Amino acid sequence: MNFVRTLTLRQLQIFVVAARHLSYARAAEELHLTPPAVSMQLKQLEDNVGLPLFERMGRGVALTDAGDLLMHHALRILGEIKDAEANLQGLLGAEVGQLSVGLVSTAKYFMPRLLAKFSQAHPGIEVQFSVGNRESLLQKLQDNAIDLAVMGRIPTEIDAHAEPMANHPYLLIGPADHPLREARRFDMHELRHETFLLREEGSGSRRVAEEMFKNHLFTPARTISMGSNETIKQAVMAGMGVALMSLHTLPLELKTGEVSILDVLGTPIERTWYVVNMNAKRLLPAGQRFRQFLLEESAPALEQEFSRHLIARAAS
Repeated sequence: MNFVRTLTLRQLQIFVVAARHLSYARAAEELHLTPPAVSMQLKQLEDNVGLPLFERMGRGVALTDAGDLLMHHALRILGEIKDAEANLQGLLGAEVGQLSVGLVSTAKYFMPRLLAKFSQAHPGIEVQFSVGNRESLLQKLQDNAIDLAVMGRIPTEIDAHAEPMANHPYLLIGPADHPLREARRFDMHELRHETFLLREEGSGSRRVAEEMFKNHLFTPARTISMGSNETIKQAVMAGMGVALMSLHTLPLELKTGEVSILDVLGTPIERTWYVVNMNAKRLLPAGQRFRQFLLEESAPALEQEFSRHLIARAAS
């Protein structure tokens, strides 16, 4: 198999986008191409590789084993090219460049505001965000597909450097009319008949909730797993149950009074936000500038926006 001579970077770029969306039509839309053009480029790539990269699954497509393997290599190749471009741009100084940042889903609620502040001060630096679960971000860091990641737990699984950037409190919330909404410092066992709404297995929020149950020697009467913070918030507002959630996911709901904070003993549960990069990766001036911005600006910005909810809770 010798497809390197005929392989093009454009084919790799199209392949990565199609593999990410698992849709030729959505890849064509993102790349401003026609679906037939995308299909033709991928067909040529498959002919060069000598193996199918996608297989039909109902109305969509899925990666084959060969496609999954090529995806990891393609991300690394494109990442190296991006680094080469960024290195050359880096010669111009820290005020020009591009970088990509991966976020766990909980961080997407506050990072856009920080990005807006950073972009206003550094208009020559383009920052691209992608959102994923912890496992996908660790893989992207290893594949050199992202420069930095923001997550709630130090990644011991990979050779990475993690620095704390802000406190990250978790609170128990219930619907606005929860009968214990006015109670103060009550024991968790008062919630023994409640349904607890949890994130999916493997998520950071799920891990914090399970540690809370263990520390309180508490077994919920019923749990329901849900795949996103938004789904859980809607379910809490609808009266389906209570949930342990990051304070930073609740700016709108607390402002409008659509949920109530339940003042359970042992809460808030304090965690930490970290900014992470691979030890083997040399951050260019733009990346160093953005990382330093997060380390200096995240804590004051989050405290300014959210501390009033904790102060009001403590005072009442």
